[in-house]
Amino acid sequence: MTKRILIIDDEDGVREITQISLEAAAGWEVLTAASGNEGIKLAEVEQPDAILLDVMMPEMDGPMTFKQLQQNPATQQIPTILLTAKAKSSEKQQFLGLGVAGVITKPFKPQELVQQIRQLLQW
Repeated sequence: MTKRILIIDDEDGVREITQISLEAAAGWEVLTAASGNEGIKLAEVEQPDAILLDVMMPEMDGPMTFKQLQQNPATQQIPTILLTAKAKSSEKQQFLGLGVAGVITKPFKPQELVQQIRQLLQW
């Protein structure tokens, strides 16, 4: 069965590269959202197998978006991986403390992204 991944990132370029990587390397179906609010709505309706969520976004950042996803019974079971440019291990630990499935540091190598996601989600 094809996996469905939702990418929530405010940067068009990051969404495009990530989408192309996941579709080409894994054959996954990819949905995209440009903001936390848009992503939450899409996650509710589409029920993706996982969410890749950018940490730094205007209005509603990644941790805030994740909290909203966790408070919603329709989306709280969807594993979420944070994408962050912050590579310090203390910050990573802080993010993992939120209850996310994992943290992937940007910039990432497109060919390694699928492997990292599979590893974090044990697919």
